[in-house]
Amino acid sequence: MRRIVLWAMSTLTVLVLLFSYSTSRSSTAVVAAETRQVTASSKASGSIGSSSGATDTADATDTSATSATAATAKAYAGEAVMTRFGNVQVRITVADGTITAAEVLQVPMEDRHDQMINSRAVPVYNEETVSAQSADIDVVSGATVTWDGYTQSLQSAIDQANL
Repeated sequence: MRRIVLWAMSTLTVLVLLFSYSTSRSSTAVVAAETRQVTASSKASGSIGSSSGATDTADATDTSATSATAATAKAYAGEAVMTRFGNVQVRITVADGTITAAEVLQVPMEDRHDQMINSRAVPVYNEETVSAQSADIDVVSGATVTWDGYTQSLQSAIDQANL
């Protein structure tokens, strides 16, 4: 009789502990929301999630005529750099010899891990590119592989722009 009671209480304790374990994390919901925001904004501007080998050469010398200053702005797409997680390609916009904008054309976004890392790292890399006016930008912790591909593609675009 004691064995049956002990077994039943042990089973009940294990079930209570199992069902009370929290499997969701609040940061996952935040990351998912940020990923949707980055993905939505990238669909409006280009193919951020593309990891195919195709390069975007048609955008290499786009001009914009929205204002007098933007009329002299040109976009230069760097070479697509293959990393172990996928291609990374950067496009810069240059006006009057300065980098006014940087954006990724391709970056690995195949799984949740890629999405989590690159949704945080890519905006930082874009801002640092405009601040530094060169490919000498800091690494975002956890996104070293993306940084390596980003800086190589960025340097290729800077070379095309003769900066």
